[in-house]
Amino acid sequence: MQHRLCKKLGYQFEDQQFLKMALSHRSTGSNNNERLEFLGDAILSLVIAEVLYRRFPKADEGILSRLRANLVKGETLATLARKIDLGDYLLLGAGEMKSGGFRRDSILAGTMEALIGAVFLDGGEEESHRLIFNIYHDELENISPEKVIKDPKTRLQEYLQSRKSTLPSYAIESIEGSDHDQVFIVKCNIEGLDEQVLGKGSSRRKAEQNAAARGLSLLQG
Repeated sequence: MQHRLCKKLGYQFEDQQFLKMALSHRSTGSNNNERLEFLGDAILSLVIAEVLYRRFPKADEGILSRLRANLVKGETLATLARKIDLGDYLLLGAGEMKSGGFRRDSILAGTMEALIGAVFLDGGEEESHRLIFNIYHDELENISPEKVIKDPKTRLQEYLQSRKSTLPSYAIESIEGSDHDQVFIVKCNIEGLDEQVLGKGSSRRKAEQNAAARGLSLLQG
């Protein structure tokens, strides 16, 4: 079954143990993909940064950072994972399998990064870069500085800075759900805004972005 995944990736592993490890979520035991995920994340960030640096010589650091963030964020990786039906190949523990871990963005995104790390160790730098170019072909073809949309936290900060107001602060109000399906509730404190601003998300970052978007909407009326 895994040979079909290799065909979709455009890479055949010399050592199948690297592939197995890349597909193994931590719920399967100690021989999991977390270390490969760490490695793949670093490689992906470097490759995308270099591509953007060379392709957009007039773009400043802020624009390049936002372009990169958009390309390497978990949502993008999860979308790319679904294009190759990565969820069908995941190795999950019983609990994660039962809770639908093969559909979860964070698991799909982490496995994509782990695959990049695995290819790097199995085939070397050139092969790992080729894999990234293959996976990201459409996204890299369509990316442009003009399409960059600032995230809600950045837009809220710039809105308040332009009015010489105190910058917002964020605090976790609560964490709901099970360990496998957590929902973070974050409060965004905005000076001069009496209404309570709360945001929800599957991670603290997402909850903060959601709260910032709500706060900005209230400020702008």
